[in-house]
Amino acid sequence: MTVAGGGSRFGPGLCLFLWCAAALPGCRHHDQKKATIASASARPGTPLGPPLSEPPPRKGMLWIPSGALVAGTPPDSLPRIADEEMPGEQVILKGFYIDEFPYPDEEGAIPLTGVDQAHAKTLCEDRGERLCSELEWERACKGPDNETYEYGDHYRADRCKTGSPPAMRPAGLNVGCRSDFGVRDLHGGVWEWTDSPWGRGTDGNLATLRGGNAPLGELVGRCANAMGRPPSARSGAIGFRCCAGPRNDAEVVLKVERGRPLVYHDKPDRDLARRLARHLPDKARAELAHPDKLDLERMWTWRPIGNEQLVVMGGCVGVGKNPRCGVLVVRVTLDRPYILAWASSGHWMPSVHKDVQPRDLWLFGGDELGSFRRLVAYAWGRIDVGSKERRIPKRKGKARD
Repeated sequence: MTVAGGGSRFGPGLCLFLWCAAALPGCRHHDQKKATIASASARPGTPLGPPLSEPPPRKGMLWIPSGALVAGTPPDSLPRIADEEMPGEQVILKGFYIDEFPYPDEEGAIPLTGVDQAHAKTLCEDRGERLCSELEWERACKGPDNETYEYGDHYRADRCKTGSPPAMRPAGLNVGCRSDFGVRDLHGGVWEWTDSPWGRGTDGNLATLRGGNAPLGELVGRCANAMGRPPSARSGAIGFRCCAGPRNDAEVVLKVERGRPLVYHDKPDRDLARRLARHLPDKARAELAHPDKLDLERMWTWRPIGNEQLVVMGGCVGVGKNPRCGVLVVRVTLDRPYILAWASSGHWMPSVHKDVQPRDLWLFGGDELGSFRRLVAYAWGRIDVGSKERRIPKRKGKARD
């Protein structure tokens, strides 16, 4: 069984092309949050020479030293967009310069917007600079410790004022919106053009934008988040910032695998069922009364988005008048199951059906009050289980005045 985000599912599907003149270490899967860079040892008798230092400063720009970027989001980190982000692959980048603020890169100025990608490139070149690649932008945001947000690993809406549509604010107004490299205002304001193509398995000529803002602040405010738009797009919410120095040519090329959104299996995976029954969440144990007797006899494969494959297993405890039933939603990574959610179907053997959107499933069940359904929704790696919804029978005839 293959599972989104790690192991065999991304092994053949994900290609990261490094067109660097220097021989760089290949990308490998990164199990830890922090990237570790092995130091090179000198040969005996070889003079080390003077220590490397930062290059000459450039006005309004910050130097990002060479180092390891853990690109994208590891499968065990949430939220995550599986069909748009690399699964935490290590990429070695050379040092480069980046503007401290969005163009015109002046503290207190309103960022320039309403430019397409070509115009943004021209404005950078007029300064002897260039647009950043999207992975350079991501490294500048994540800092030397590869953090999820520019200010750390835990979401804080107040730092960059994320969680709302993009707003035109003077550069530098949000003092806490700063990466450990010193780069400012990467989120909370305008989306920023990069010179990278949108290599996420979609047809059409799209370019990659980074940064920005949106109501889903916890999702959009991550350094790994990106958006594809036509290079000719112009908007009051799109700006840019410039980089300088030799460009890092590493790009994201993500093969997006899809399949039927929901597939029922006549024969459930009995080994997986036994493993799940031994590690039920507390909510399931409380509702089942005798969780050790749970018989998981129904199984579905659920693909809510590209590169994400989940397992839904359902069953009951007891037979007769009042059995206790429900489903488990599971992600299997490197042959290890992770239970994401439990949803009770009351006294009825669970039945699962897809809604219009693959991200939404309906779980049908019943109890003493009759039949009900509840929404099981995929939310960027997490699973949200809705409350019971019942049909209210319509009265026959006309209502009285």
